[in-house]
Amino acid sequence: MILRLHRFVSRTRAEGPGVRACLWVQGCAIRCVGCFNAHMWPADGGEEVDVDVLGGTVLGTPGIEGVTFLGGEPFEQAGALARLARLVREEGLSVMTFTGHRYEDLASCGDPDCAELLAATDLLVDGPYDRRRPDTRRPWTGSTNQRFWFLTDRYASLAPELGDLPNRVEVRLRPDGAVFVNGMARRDQLAAMRRAVRG
Repeated sequence: MILRLHRFVSRTRAEGPGVRACLWVQGCAIRCVGCFNAHMWPADGGEEVDVDVLGGTVLGTPGIEGVTFLGGEPFEQAGALARLARLVREEGLSVMTFTGHRYEDLASCGDPDCAELLAATDLLVDGPYDRRRPDTRRPWTGSTNQRFWFLTDRYASLAPELGDLPNRVEVRLRPDGAVFVNGMARRDQLAAMRRAVRG
């Protein structure tokens, strides 16, 4: 089974609870105004990867507690991600999934792939990004309309603590000078980081 992938990070503390692998899928038809990842909208970008091979990479990463799916829009590739989620959960890892759709719409849409991905997700963050409602209180969300759904008990204990958990930003500098940023930060903070890197 093939997944169209934009980016993969084997270890991050910025994209969910604990240390996690994280993958950004390519393609999103929702296209929220002000989206940080507009370069991930085209469905023909990124690269094709084999889900089983990617699963082996995730499972071969030491010291992680789970994997996070972002995008792009994960539910546009729900079948492939559901397979990956099942593979890693069978080995005891957790799954966190972000979506611009509302949980109720996904749960009632009748698509078996969507149902499988929901069933294999421990923690879901739903809702379109709304740039008029920035969220500076909770971790991992971009706007206050987005909701946390604890679909299993794995992270249910975090529910009362969400306002106290820090947001994190990670900056990676490649040998060729390319800079990659992940996590949540205000646009002015990202601009300041870019200026500092450029010197």
